[in-house]
Formats: sequence, C-alpha cells, structure tokens
Amino acid sequence: MRETLGDSSVTAANAVAAGYFQSYSVVGLLALIGVLFVAVAFGAGRLLRPVVPTPEKLLTYECGVDPVGEGWAHTQVRYYVYAFLYVIFAVDSIFLFPWATVFAAPGYGATTLVEMFIFLGFLAVGLLYAYKKGVLAWT
Repeated sequence: MRETLGDSSVTAANAVAAGYFQSYSVVGLLALIGVLFVAVAFGAGRLLRPVVPTPEKLLTYECGVDPVGEGWAHTQVRYYVYAFLYVIFAVDSIFLFPWATVFAAPGYGATTLVEMFIFLGFLAVGLLYAYKKGVLAWT
C-alpha cells in the first residue's frame, strides 16, 4: 500500500512538472516565432529596397531644411536628470500596486506596511539628496 501511495504521488508530481514545463515551452515557442517574424521582415526589407546612395541622401536631415554648421550640438544635462527622476518615480508605481494587493491579504498588513515605509524612505532620501544637490532647481 505504501509503495502504491508513493508511486501515485510521484506520478502527480510528474504531471504537475509536465504542465509547468509545457506552459514555458509555449512561451518559448511564441518568443521564437516573434524573433523569426522580425528577422524575416528585416531580411525581406534588405533584399527588396533599392540601394542608391547619393550625396543628398547622406546629408543630415533637418525637417526639410538644408543643414547649417556642424553636426554637434550641446545639450543641457539637466533635461536628462529630470527624465531620469521621472522614470525613477514612475517605476515606483509598479512596486506600489502589488504592495496594495498584498496589503489587503489577511495576515500581511503590518509586515507589508513596514516594508513599504522602508521603501518610501529610500525614495525620500534619494529625493532629498537630489534637492540638496540643486538638481530640482530650474534655472
């Protein structure tokens, strides 16, 4: 009887593992089909497009206006800093949503609340650092 029970639990475990790996094989197959689709599209584009380089085609395009001066332009770094800060705080919302769903689950309230305040504390320290460095001052 004990061997029968052991064999059935092994069979059930194998069935669960087979279903688990089958779902990953579907994802892998879809990823492979996607990569092949992109590769075929790029290959067809390369084979079908005409390649006739002219000096006008090799010029820098500036909205239909003839380019004037050099191709180098100075860019303010602060714009990138603002974009980076936006991305940081936008990504935080990705972490807040799962926290809110776990917070509603029974038995996880106090633990998840403490974890989220620690997380928000790290963000506040980063924002305070950026403010002290003068990054947030628009000049």
